[in-house]
Amino acid sequence: MTIPYKNSDKSKKEQVAGMFNNIAHSYDFLNHVLSLGIDTMWRNRAIREMRKTNPTVILDVATGTCDFAIAAARKLKPQQIIGIDISQKMLEIGKQKIHKKQLDSCITLAWGDCEALQFPDNHFDASTTGFGVRNFENLHTGLQEIVRVLKPGACAYILEFSKPRIFPIAQLYTLYFKYILPTIGRIFSKDTSAYTYLYDSVDAFPYGEAFAEEARNAGFSDTKCIPLSFGITTLYICRK
Repeated sequence: MTIPYKNSDKSKKEQVAGMFNNIAHSYDFLNHVLSLGIDTMWRNRAIREMRKTNPTVILDVATGTCDFAIAAARKLKPQQIIGIDISQKMLEIGKQKIHKKQLDSCITLAWGDCEALQFPDNHFDASTTGFGVRNFENLHTGLQEIVRVLKPGACAYILEFSKPRIFPIAQLYTLYFKYILPTIGRIFSKDTSAYTYLYDSVDAFPYGEAFAEEARNAGFSDTKCIPLSFGITTLYICRK
């Protein structure tokens, strides 16, 4: 299991919550700048796929500072989006953004454990997760919980980093993620482990067909994998 702080005796869940609390103040800046703004394009692609079913009640798992939920609210005009996260600091920033964008009537944020969702079975028309599933302490349990709360036939739209294989993208990706990004992240976030953990967690995470198999084992009936930006990221559409 990949964890942020190797010398800590806390669980991965506790470490991840602490890590995101530590970097919350600089998260949005680093997220957009270090991805060169491409992260917005990835979320928009996921939302275009969601538009095909026009979900009205959406769960945003590991919502962070709420970028995915805000984009979905603006473009899909759903009745309700509930965003959950284990980092209180990230949620605080998300709430500020929602209020500033006047989306309080659509988006509700709350602390929540992705592996023990406090929602009834068959409740949501869709779920979204932007770069959060690799932080689950137990991936199988987290995916099972998402399956449980989705309505039959509904989809989970999951964006997660993957590893490109095409030369020279694969080599440049490794150079950037393993060396350049952690250096810049340490300067701005003051957390020496957070952006090292980013590379380590991506490197250890199952992607492509391996993740599709994990999703099927957790109860999804079908998973479609859509590589984005030469395979730097993959959009998984997992149907219940």
